Amino acid sequence: MALDLSRVGKRDELKVTREPHWQRLRAGCFLGYRPSKRGGSGTWIARIFDADADKYRVKSLGDFGTLAKNDMFMAAKREAEKLAELVEAGGEVRRKIETVADACEEFGKARPEAESRFKRYVYDDPIAKVKLDKLRRRHVKEWRSRLEATPSLVSRNKGGEKRTRDRSPATVNRDMAVLRAALAKVLSPGAPNSEAAWQEALVPASNASKRRTLYLDKDQRRKLLQHIDDEAAPFVRSLCLLPLRPGAMASLTAGDFDKRTSELTIGKDKAGEDRRIVIPAAAAELLVEQSKNKLPTAPLFMRANGKAWDKDSWKLPIATAVSEAGLPVKATAYTLRHSTITDLVTAGLPLLTIAQISGTSAEMIEQHYGHLARGAAVKALEALAL
Repeated sequence: MALDLSRVGKRDELKVTREPHWQRLRAGCFLGYRPSKRGGSGTWIARIFDADADKYRVKSLGDFGTLAKNDMFMAAKREAEKLAELVEAGGEVRRKIETVADACEEFGKARPEAESRFKRYVYDDPIAKVKLDKLRRRHVKEWRSRLEATPSLVSRNKGGEKRTRDRSPATVNRDMAVLRAALAKVLSPGAPNSEAAWQEALVPASNASKRRTLYLDKDQRRKLLQHIDDEAAPFVRSLCLLPLRPGAMASLTAGDFDKRTSELTIGKDKAGEDRRIVIPAAAAELLVEQSKNKLPTAPLFMRANGKAWDKDSWKLPIATAVSEAGLPVKATAYTLRHSTITDLVTAGLPLLTIAQISGTSAEMIEQHYGHLARGAAVKALEALAL
């Protein structure tokens, strides 16, 4: 049965969801309603199909909070229809960015990892509704305090029980970085040492990053693959073959791999711009198998439900395999990246080449792995001794 948003009682019964509840007004014109999580007036949204761009235009219409509940629907409907006329006449709907949530949504459109963090730590937080022109240091400071007090999920067992730990300063820094970047796109820094200086509450904690030292040798990685479940095996195997960030690997699509040249295009990575690398035969063989019968836009490493892997879905199978294989309990998906980079360094591959393949800077490789490179050089010199 079609949803009727004109009925106040029906609107009040709607569940609070991130995605609006939509009513079709006519072909290509929809009116949406998102109930407020804290009660009171919800938000109305228009969704209009733009035939020229072959996509929908979406714009928030506000809550019409000054009107009686019985009058809200008609007011929102009129605004949606006006927007439809504008789009159909060739005009462009420009979304008005008014709140912190608006700024984050705009920033997260082309940045899946940032959007994922916003969903976890911003959209359901009081800061989301703060108007940008009213944003003060105290708002951001209070948000940071709530973030720091939020436990980090370590894993979830098969029974659904969560294992958590205190959020580390390094994790807080990463979570803050995306909010700082989103706000910096639309706000100028406030005057230093004033309440307008919103940016001061987002200064990262110093000396928070810890060097990753846990290393799994090839035998240990083979043991991990022997115990990993069938669904996760191709994804985890790829992390053992290529020194990519797990998130970058999970974001790959079938179209990113060119089996003719064994070239892989890596995008949506911390490194920023897309980069192309030629991969070794073993990795190419795996990717050929994973890309079989898939559309170019389909996830290269696909879960049984058709979705791409993410850190919430790969944690449990890796943790389970680590336990069953008797490996160090702190081993994670990122340990595999560190281990493959370590092997490349000790094999004598130039640090600049390793940096380009792994999507980081030569300075970072030197900082974290330079001692290994120098150790490999000493061994090579010793082999030359007469």
